[in-house]
Order: sequence, then structure tokens, then C-alpha cells
Amino acid sequence: MAGNGEALAPAGARQEQGTKACSGWRGAARTWEETAQQAKKLKSSEDGEPPRKLPKRKIVLLVAYSGKGYHGMQRNAGSSQFKTIEDDLVSALVRSGCIPENHGEDMRKMSFQRCARTDKGVSAAGQVVSLKVWLVDDILDKINSHLPSQIRILGLKRVTGGFNSKNKCDARTYFYMLPTFAFAHKDHDVQDETYRLSADTLRHVNRLLACYKGTHNFHNFTSQKGPREPSARRYILDMFCEEPFVREGMEFAVIKVKGQSFMTHQIRKMVGLVVAIVKGYAPESELERSWGEAKVDVPKAPGLGLVLERVHFEKYNQRFGRDGLHEPLDWAREEAEAAAFKEQHIYPTIISTERHERSMAQWLSTLPVHNFSATTLAAAGPDTKVPSPLEGSEGDGDSD
Repeated sequence: MAGNGEALAPAGARQEQGTKACSGWRGAARTWEETAQQAKKLKSSEDGEPPRKLPKRKIVLLVAYSGKGYHGMQRNAGSSQFKTIEDDLVSALVRSGCIPENHGEDMRKMSFQRCARTDKGVSAAGQVVSLKVWLVDDILDKINSHLPSQIRILGLKRVTGGFNSKNKCDARTYFYMLPTFAFAHKDHDVQDETYRLSADTLRHVNRLLACYKGTHNFHNFTSQKGPREPSARRYILDMFCEEPFVREGMEFAVIKVKGQSFMTHQIRKMVGLVVAIVKGYAPESELERSWGEAKVDVPKAPGLGLVLERVHFEKYNQRFGRDGLHEPLDWAREEAEAAAFKEQHIYPTIISTERHERSMAQWLSTLPVHNFSATTLAAAGPDTKVPSPLEGSEGDGDSD
């Protein structure tokens, strides 16, 4: 048709043009999607968050901290009044891009668990927490950059997917650092910084501490625990006092105790009762009597000198530590750094706080008030109800 401006293309040519147009549209769509994905990745990196496809891995962190100024280790959900170690730790994990922000608000989402719930003012050189994180580059440096100097992450290891640091922990080792004038006889000056522990007194202290070894009923060494509750029975593997040493003109000693688990205030009361006996306020028979069913008045030593030194995972190491996939949780490579942290942050805090606040000296002045010969049951009379096995149970979590 000569009147038309354009001639119709053959059918085959029209089909080819349609195919090209369709493929061109699909190519443009792919280009747009790739550009959008790149923009998302760029925005993600600008926000400091790792790409969403990065898988989360179960790890453990070796944590050291000085507990002064903190209300214990465990985070109090919904309470910002009392700052805890976990408050600062979780904030650092979020800011370093290891966990999303909503996991910081609900710690169950990252399967967070700690080995021990250390109490207010208590420090640690070897706390271990387990959690799921994004394994970002330079993860330890990034986390530590968002932490105060009195909290440090010393090490990280991959663990099995079902690992729980509290349940897999076989034992905990604590130490309690105190000025040796705490062992001076009650007729001695309450705070005589020139006092030096004699070899005979040290032997006496260690003989008493050794009595704690084995399984005993420690219901008198905690609160709200009935004497017939099975969880009041705890197994102590070892307890002893090391040779004393002098710092800034004052002599100190370190008591070490290793046990399967400890209840709230248990270690501080174990130390407190031995101090009361050595000073002459209580007879040695008070130790054995405190393991009976009667309620005994056991003094609680200050929390200042208590430090979680190490947690043990012997059974886990036997099963998984040599399987070629996981490392044993022994932290041998981190020991030097842990020792340096104690020298820099823990020992100086204990010494300076004792000098300025005199917590041990003030506590020693309260020992004469304790009545070591009376019991709650005897004072209340013969009709006093013995607590039931389930009354006031706190569970098996470490809290000292």
C-alpha cells in the first residue's frame, strides 16, 4: 500500500523485535534490583550494622571487671536506676555491631547466659558469658572500644550451638582478698596496719578453711533457704589461704575457694565465720554447728574483697575440646592478660577502697554484737516452725 508512510515488517521480524523489547525490560529490572541491593548494603555499612545475611554464631566471651560502682553482674530488665556490668556489656555489643538493638532489649533473643551472678561490688578476672553474635571483623577490639576501662573482654571462643555457660560450668573458683589485721585477736587494735600474720595464725586459718571441704548443708550461709532443702547442700573442692603480701604498707592475704556452685553471700559468710573464730569471738565448734538444722547467726564479711577468678568446664572440654572443631575452654593464652587486669584494676581498687572506706575495719567492729551461742529456734521457743524444704528457695544460680 503506497499510501502508508511505513511498510509492515515481516512476521518473523516483528517477533524478534518483541523478544528484544521484553529482554530489555527484564535487564532494566535486574539492573534496578542490583542497584537497590547495593544501596541497601551501603546504607547498612554506613549505619555500622553488618549485612543481614551474616549468620549468628554461638560464642563465649572471657570477661574481667572491677565491680566497684556497679550493682552486680546481672542486668535488671526495665530498671535503669541501678547500673550493672551487663548494662555496659550489652550496650557495647549493640554499638559494635555484634547484635541488633532489639536483642539488647531482650537478652533471650541472643541466648545470653552468664556463669555467675556476682553481687554488688564483686569483681571478676574470669567471668564467662555465652551468647549468639554476628562475628564482625576485629570483634574484640570493637567491643572493648565501647567499654569503660574497668570492664575488658579478654578472649572469645566458638562453642557448640546448645552451649549454656551456667549449665555447662563444672565449678567456680573465687578468691577473697582481705587485710591480715582481720585475723588479729579481738584484744588487738581493730585496724593496726603494722600487723603481720604469723606462721602459726596462718596454719590455724588454713586448718579451719579445710573443714569446709566436702559436702555440707550451707543453709546458714545464705538467706531464705530452709535447712531441709536439697539445694542447700553444696560441694567444696578446696579452700585455703595463701602467703600474705604487703601493698602500700598494709599486709593482705588471699583466700581461694573452689566449689561446684555457691549461693548468695555463701563465700562471704564462710570467710566471716572463720575470721570470727580466729579472732576469738566464736568457738571452733561453731563451724560444725552451722551445718546443722538450727538457725545460726553467721557473720557476713564485706563484699569488697570477693573476686570471681576462674570458671571450669572439665566435662565440656573432655567431650568437645579435642573434637577438631572446638577449642577447649581453658583460657591458658589469656592468663597473662587476666593477671595484668587484676594488678591494674582489681587489687588497687580493693586496697584504696579499704584505706578510704575502712569496710573491713568497720565490719570487724560489729562482730561483738553477734550472739554465737544462741539460735533462732532456741530463742523463739519449742513451738517454732522449721522451714519447709521448699520455703524461700532461690535455685542453684551463683550469686555471691
